[in-house]
Amino acid sequence: MEEFLSIYELNKEKIEDFIINSIHNLGKLKDSEANKYSNLFSVFPSLELVYTVDKDTKIQNSANYYRNKTDETAMGESRSYILEKLHFKDKSIAFSSPYISSATRSNCITLTIKEEDFIIFLDFKIETLLERLELIELNKPFHTLTKIFYGLAGFSMVLLSVFIIIYSLGGFFTSIIVHNDFTLDAIFKPIIALTLGIAIFDLAKTILEQEVFFKSYSRNSKVDTRMVIKFLITIIIALSIEGLMVVFKIAIENYTEMINALYLISGISFIIVALSIFIYLTSKKYK
Repeated sequence: MEEFLSIYELNKEKIEDFIINSIHNLGKLKDSEANKYSNLFSVFPSLELVYTVDKDTKIQNSANYYRNKTDETAMGESRSYILEKLHFKDKSIAFSSPYISSATRSNCITLTIKEEDFIIFLDFKIETLLERLELIELNKPFHTLTKIFYGLAGFSMVLLSVFIIIYSLGGFFTSIIVHNDFTLDAIFKPIIALTLGIAIFDLAKTILEQEVFFKSYSRNSKVDTRMVIKFLITIIIALSIEGLMVVFKIAIENYTEMINALYLISGISFIIVALSIFIYLTSKKYK
């Protein structure tokens, strides 16, 4: 929803001009009521609903004409609340802001056209309208398949992260209570496992948010960048804890192996520097 609205607002003038120019080519719209506005639905794949309102009383005086059905239950209802929220392009044509239609339950905009004593209302579905103008790339069968795949992968990663957390806590309590093992390994290994569990869960959450529950239909490099940064920060924390454990373990057991701890810490430092450069360059890109 938020993504569609953002794209719509950026291209609002272009979209409204496209609809107006197409409507003008159709001539007088009220004459199309006899065939239930079938010519309008054939021209506009994004058109969901058409009805007319009395210009003076603002009361709906026609049925709701949908693409494949007609509903007369809405006749006699006041439409003044919509008219109050219109912005006029000229004396006879006006558009509403995007809203959720109570009739179709989809995100739409309403175009109103005055003809004689009538105001004709046309509801356009925003998602289909954006696709029609090639402002988004939307292939429903393909995106359904990808959502199923990402959903399966994402929930599997969530289960794996939960398993890692349970396993680390189980190992910790077993070491402390059963084996009376109070070594650094017994303390730091569960911390590392928990951190990795958080990293995996965080990655799964991002995948589910961006590809399943709030599917993005346009390329958004900024979102991808945030995901990479967030994941790498979590990995750096896990590696830092591992490096700290290695330093303590070598310091206690064998000083001659301290060079290995230096290699590990140097590698972590290199990752931090590389991530800092990456953040700096991407922040300059979006300024």
